Amino acid sequence: LVLQGPDPFQRQVGRQVLEAYGRYHRDEFEAFFNRGLVLGLLQRGYGELSNRDPAILDYIQAGLRLIMSCPSVLELFELLQVEALRLVCERPAPPLCARLCQLLGDFPQCLPRGRKLSLAFCQQLVRSIAHFQSQGSREAELRLYVSQVTQVSGLLRSVWKAEPDTLLPSLQELFAVISAADTSFEPSVALASLVQHIPLQMITVLIRSLTTDPNVKDASMTQALCRMIDWLSWPLAQHVETWVIALLKGLAAVQKFTILIDVTLLKIELVFNRLWFPLVRPGALAVLSHMLLSFQHSPEAFHLIVPHVVSLVHSFKRDGLPSSTAFLMQLTELIHCMMYHYSGFPELYEPILEAVKDMPKPTEEKIKMILSQSAWTSQSSSLPSCLSRLSGKSETGKTGLINLGNTCYMNSVIQALFMATDFRRHVLSLNLNGCNSLMRKLQHLFAFLAHTQREAYAPRIFFEASRPPWFTPRSQQDCSEYLRFLLDRLHEEERTLKALSSTKTSESIMNEESQTQEAVLKAQVFAEAPCMGSEERTLIQKMFGGKLKTTICCLNCKSMSQKEEAFTDLSLAFCPPTSLESVGPKCVERSEVKDDYMVQTNTSATSLAGETPLNNLEANGRCDTIMNEGTIKEFSTEPNSENTTNSDLNKVEDNRDMSQRLVGKNTLSVTDLLNYFLAPEILSGDNKYYCEKCASLQNAEKTMQIIEEPEYLILTLLRFSYDPKCHIRRKILDNVSLPLVLELPVKRATSPLSVVSGGWSVDVEISDIGENLAKKLKPSGADEVACPQLVPYVLSSVVVHSGVSSESGHYYSYARNVTGSGPSGLCHQSTALSLVSPQDKLLTEESPCTVIENELDTEMPREWFLFNDSRVTFTSFHSVQKITSRFPKDTAYVLFYKKQNSTCGFNTNTANGLWVNGDPPLQKDLMDAITKDNKLYLQEQELSARTQALQAASASCSFRPNGFDDNDPPGSCGPTGGGGGGGFSTVGRLVF
Repeated sequence: LVLQGPDPFQRQVGRQVLEAYGRYHRDEFEAFFNRGLVLGLLQRGYGELSNRDPAILDYIQAGLRLIMSCPSVLELFELLQVEALRLVCERPAPPLCARLCQLLGDFPQCLPRGRKLSLAFCQQLVRSIAHFQSQGSREAELRLYVSQVTQVSGLLRSVWKAEPDTLLPSLQELFAVISAADTSFEPSVALASLVQHIPLQMITVLIRSLTTDPNVKDASMTQALCRMIDWLSWPLAQHVETWVIALLKGLAAVQKFTILIDVTLLKIELVFNRLWFPLVRPGALAVLSHMLLSFQHSPEAFHLIVPHVVSLVHSFKRDGLPSSTAFLMQLTELIHCMMYHYSGFPELYEPILEAVKDMPKPTEEKIKMILSQSAWTSQSSSLPSCLSRLSGKSETGKTGLINLGNTCYMNSVIQALFMATDFRRHVLSLNLNGCNSLMRKLQHLFAFLAHTQREAYAPRIFFEASRPPWFTPRSQQDCSEYLRFLLDRLHEEERTLKALSSTKTSESIMNEESQTQEAVLKAQVFAEAPCMGSEERTLIQKMFGGKLKTTICCLNCKSMSQKEEAFTDLSLAFCPPTSLESVGPKCVERSEVKDDYMVQTNTSATSLAGETPLNNLEANGRCDTIMNEGTIKEFSTEPNSENTTNSDLNKVEDNRDMSQRLVGKNTLSVTDLLNYFLAPEILSGDNKYYCEKCASLQNAEKTMQIIEEPEYLILTLLRFSYDPKCHIRRKILDNVSLPLVLELPVKRATSPLSVVSGGWSVDVEISDIGENLAKKLKPSGADEVACPQLVPYVLSSVVVHSGVSSESGHYYSYARNVTGSGPSGLCHQSTALSLVSPQDKLLTEESPCTVIENELDTEMPREWFLFNDSRVTFTSFHSVQKITSRFPKDTAYVLFYKKQNSTCGFNTNTANGLWVNGDPPLQKDLMDAITKDNKLYLQEQELSARTQALQAASASCSFRPNGFDDNDPPGSCGPTGGGGGGGFSTVGRLVF
């Protein structure tokens, strides 16, 4: 009746009869329910009933309960231990396997005993689960199937807990099953039920063992990882996402990027589709976030799911459930991170931005932090500690530049230009397809610095294209000279292209078609963003161009002549040592030059303007005079003296003492040098001015005014002076204080002057000659009365030279991101250092250094970066200020200041927010080149990691991961620091 009853009622009656018989006739029942009966049931079944029917196990379990107190039950336990192992080896279906596990759970004495048998049982049970398949698709059938799988996995958990030695071999069997390459058999997703029973404490050990095992082939690992990701579909699985993410990170740590790329592209859409199902949504979102955020070398993975994002977002919104809203916020943050990293696809992103416009958007700082922490190259290495980790970008997210052989002068300048945010954005936005210009190469370099996965990029193509012809390859050069040459080249190149464009279009300008062509050509040649305006100025002029007005006033007849000159940088000379020999200060009455911004000089105190300035130094001529002509200009000891003396070059070595006597403080500031640059200069002695009105050489006063300020103010500190005795350019090692905020006096004329390009400007007709010309020159009292406007600038970059000579040493740079408005809190009027007269400074108790210390309090954390060739690290403005005091040979050389509150920068909110990272989207060819190089880089990383792993056993590890001692200066290449001499071997360390 129990086994063959035709209906449930009769089977129930049979069970009741059996139970009554076993309870009241124990001896007879014990004799009946013996080894032979149980063995026959398990191997042959009963009548028409198969031995694989769960009813057989039901009957056996009922019988065991009735003879538990009888001695013969021990014999049955031994029999069932063997039969249970045989049964699982036959791959029972889920109902039978679940019924067997229920029996074994109720009677643990039936579990196979001994390490060997219990281990075999666990491994075979794992394989049995791998063969499970659901027999139906209705909810009731699926629920029954899930409960059966849970029953089986619960038994395995009990065995693992009772016998811990069986756990690791069981997991090895599990991996063998899911890593098998047999395409005819697909392991069941039910294996996911085992993951929740693996202790999380074993993650580190197991993942390290898997990822570093040389016997595990890439194909096997790929297969296993894909199947683990499939487990996300299992409804009751816990910790599956934890193990999947741990394995992804483990593979990244040993640079097995090929596996990661293949798996991500194969499974990203499946993971995304799991988000539709609330039961598995948390795990799927965790894995999706990690896969997308770590796949940073190409937009390919992200773009596979982009078409499906909008419909999912709308589904979440329709739900209206708190859980759906929470998941939508997480998904929105993830999508914003990806659109930030891969901007430039408006046709793809516009629908998404519209769909999530009501959701909060993460800040740029948060996005950068998330991306930097998630990259494959940021995962901690699971290799032995003696192996170096092949890292990608540093934690700063910035890319270094490889030194190609004494090219640090170029690297430091390029990094400073790259960190000039507005300039970088303009360069990246140019449409230069099909153009092989230097600007195109700069755009290519900037794009790689912004988007490459490499720790450092080798700028070989740009170096060959931008190196001045007179620069000897592989020898140290002057970074200021290189910068000026580079900007001039870019400026002239753009002018030429515009001229060619206008020539082509002028031939057919009379008809509408030609006008359309003209517009197209102009758009193609250096086409810029709409905010650039319609001016014909070049990009270099717009970003770095300013204007100086030089005025010479004859001290005899008071006639004046003026000239306007464009500049891209100002070269600031140090005060000459010979001027200290003057018995008294030079007195130039302020009334002679009605310029409110000029340094006051009618004082007996020794001040910057109290010294005789450099003779005949002009905006760009000053740098050429000091640095290129190979001579030192002569200085006049008195305003009207006819005698001149040469500079005492021996005093150059100790200019700090000079600075103290000049301004009454320990450190010169950039403000002092700018004051000196703009101070009136007396032209006398050999430098007398030929006055056309007087028709003779006369003493004259020369003044300079800035009449048009640049967006980026470049200041070069003229630190190198020529020593005719040694035939080298010596370096002035004075420390110069760098104000974080600088106010530049700009005196804009009320009406434009009649300027002849590069020539002296006079308001006369061409026919005016002789005395008529002189009469039309403006007298000094008739100069414009407009007050100078103080234009605020914030410090953007500092290029530092380390060494004692221009022919040797090393360059590196400090920089930060500064946009038009400047960092918050840094541009307040109360902290600005304006260009005031030295006399006023002497009367002020608070020195610029004190003010700068106050500015440090408002500095944003991790705002400054140190670019030292391949290495990029976080630093602080405090480190920038203290570099020379800590390392005397490391001195600020070229400074970049950004004008505050500028309206010339890009509006990052344009295009419906598609410029989500502030930078314009890259053109397709640039993005393709970067993606291709990123894949190549990951392959290089993987190959190197595998090579190191193979050599790990025999390699001796004696290197220091952190390089030289931390006390070395940033410009150091070793224990000696600096680059110009000293240390153990000066000859070998002149240039690095």
